[in-house]
Amino acid sequence: MSTIFTTTVQGIGSEAAMFAEQGMYILFGDNAPAALAEFCYTIVMNPTTEDITTAHWLILDGVSYPVTAVGGLVRKNLDGLGHITVNFDGAPTPSLDGTVHVSGTAPALVVGSTITIES
Repeated sequence: MSTIFTTTVQGIGSEAAMFAEQGMYILFGDNAPAALAEFCYTIVMNPTTEDITTAHWLILDGVSYPVTAVGGLVRKNLDGLGHITVNFDGAPTPSLDGTVHVSGTAPALVVGSTITIES
């Protein structure tokens, strides 16, 4: 497998678990606006190596989830801001330009959790 993106969770906003319970993570680099930071998982910003597609897998702490849809701004937002939404609804089309949809149940993330996208 080839790694497209990898990062580590370095902080968890006080309200992030509320979205996780609904099957959604909001990821943001260190520069999350104050109004959003409490809802985000703060990640180490790293560049992607190619566009993310439905041929890829999201891997959280070693558990793989198939990517089912990718919004048109995912790579740009991830590279520029460290910001995307991950939605565990298995949707076949993206709901928003900055959302990656995957199939499965959202696990609990902790500080130090690894997030990888592989082909």
